[in-house]
Amino acid sequence: MPDISQPIDTVERVLFVHAHPDDESITTGGTIATLTSSGAAVTVLTCTRGELGEVIPAELQHLASSPESLAAHRETELAAAMRALGVADHRYLGDENARWVDLPPRRYLDSGMRWGASGAEALESLGALSLSAASMSSVTADIAAVIADIAPTAVVSYDERGGYGHPDHVRAHDAARRAAEVMGVDFYEVVTDGTGPIVVDVAPVADRKREALAAHRSQLTLDGDTFALSNGVSQPIALTETYRRLAATPAAEHLPFREQSRGIKIGVGALALAFGAVIGALMTAVHQSSVTVGDVAVPWGLVPALVASTGFVVGLRVLTSSRIIPILATVGIMGMTTFLASPTMGGSVIVPANITGLIWTLAPAAVILVVVAWPNLGRVRAGTADAQPARG
Repeated sequence: MPDISQPIDTVERVLFVHAHPDDESITTGGTIATLTSSGAAVTVLTCTRGELGEVIPAELQHLASSPESLAAHRETELAAAMRALGVADHRYLGDENARWVDLPPRRYLDSGMRWGASGAEALESLGALSLSAASMSSVTADIAAVIADIAPTAVVSYDERGGYGHPDHVRAHDAARRAAEVMGVDFYEVVTDGTGPIVVDVAPVADRKREALAAHRSQLTLDGDTFALSNGVSQPIALTETYRRLAATPAAEHLPFREQSRGIKIGVGALALAFGAVIGALMTAVHQSSVTVGDVAVPWGLVPALVASTGFVVGLRVLTSSRIIPILATVGIMGMTTFLASPTMGGSVIVPANITGLIWTLAPAAVILVVVAWPNLGRVRAGTADAQPARG
């Protein structure tokens, strides 16, 4: 997204990431309406449904005692706000269209907050399903999945303090910024004190911004050109919205193994075969080692032999997402084991026909059957989050 204070006919797709319903209208409503009016494709991603928000109107106080009911009500408010701002693509984080590939949908809940000496603070205890309790990698990956799906030219969210310190706002900033960086998209943070270098004049769409704010009647009250949140402090509906651009600085690109050249693939295959043979020789040499405990001989050498060979084969499968490479490694292990199991000139064998030898001879075959059948892990189609997301 270029300087959005200038004509924006070149803007194509912009993703706004917000923590709760109403945040999008309060801090970025005018910009969203400006973009949609200019023909830009805008996606608004809301991380939670605001289950723990304070309820202002007396006639809606019954919602305050039921997070589920409040969430359902705020969904309708947000839908109305989206219509006012002209947004056709709205998503909730964790839903099927905003979730890491191949993971089942999950619901991120409002973490809540309390006021402390330095501003908004996290509650003493967080719900297990709350946004702030979720792993950073999970939230980042789900946002990255949306970026991969819509290919935005910019991602917009809060600054590093989340505007005023709400833990969900901070998490939204951290995850959205990280996802944008990984996916190579410029990140724009909202500057709440008006001192940012990018100033968007939203006066031409002030009526639409006001309509969007009015939709969130459980959370704020309107009075002419001012509004108030649950603290009752009146503030003007801003006619400018300010941002700071943080250019994308993606890490060096690493081609997945399947996209490497044929020469590299052949080289890796040869190394896997050779290292497999080395592991086969070393582990065959120690697999019969045992220690006597009482009257029982414990074959301690078999354990590291199995762990080393299994770890090597499985590791190659994970790193390369290839079946051929771990198969070659297993061929090396089993080939060397078979060679060393052959009778020597003196008639003795390194792999005797006992239970330990039988396990060592057959285990690699069992491992490769599992590894070959193991499906590839789901992944975002472009970019990689800094860690695999925890399943939620």
